[in-house]
Amino acid sequence: LRHAQGDARRLLNLLEMLWNAAKGPEAVLDDALVTSVLPHFLLYHDRDGDKHYRLISALIKSVRGSDPQAAVYYLARLVQGGEDPVFIARRLLILAAEDIGLANPQAMILAQANMDGVAKIGYPEARILLSQTVLYLSLSPKSNSAYLAIDKALDFIRREDSLPPVPEALRNAVTNLDRQMGFGQGYQYSHEGPHHFIPQPFMPDGLQGKVFYEPASNPREDNYRSWLQSHWPGYDLSPSTPGP
Repeated sequence: LRHAQGDARRLLNLLEMLWNAAKGPEAVLDDALVTSVLPHFLLYHDRDGDKHYRLISALIKSVRGSDPQAAVYYLARLVQGGEDPVFIARRLLILAAEDIGLANPQAMILAQANMDGVAKIGYPEARILLSQTVLYLSLSPKSNSAYLAIDKALDFIRREDSLPPVPEALRNAVTNLDRQMGFGQGYQYSHEGPHHFIPQPFMPDGLQGKVFYEPASNPREDNYRSWLQSHWPGYDLSPSTPGP
């Protein structure tokens, strides 16, 4: 109980590891087993101490840095130390959106499936799901453009003294009064245009041409950049402005 540090999930993980170490249907989880086995596991990881934060940081940085060998090594140390697999999976899901993002949107789908899976099955099999996810994310192309875009937009609106109104054409005309005020007038249904696109203003007045999303340099987002340049020439996304 002391080694579980008041964490029920941590206690279950440690008990599961002790049971696996004991082996055999007649195994007994007694003080002798705890004394002989637990120090071996705790050598690799301390859930609330420096090792906990250092190891998860090393794992995330290794995946972000596209080094699958280092990533699976730090994952193994976390697993061996009894780290909550859901905690690891949650961090990997965040990484999939923050550090891979639009370079490979499938990464977030896999990371979400991984989190659901490890929550259902636990150790020891959860290690396999975590390993697959860590390796896949490590080997995926990287982009932080989605992360940069939302933070740039948030920073912009927080600095503004006042925010412009939503254009009337984009407002939903629910009542007769809405329609009398011109809400929704001038809006063109995009699906009625060629290739489901009709060029029309969406930004509020005064913000036309303001860029928040800048495609990163990777094959998928290079295509996005080309599409944006041909369909939205008012936004400056020239190749001379490098992606993140």
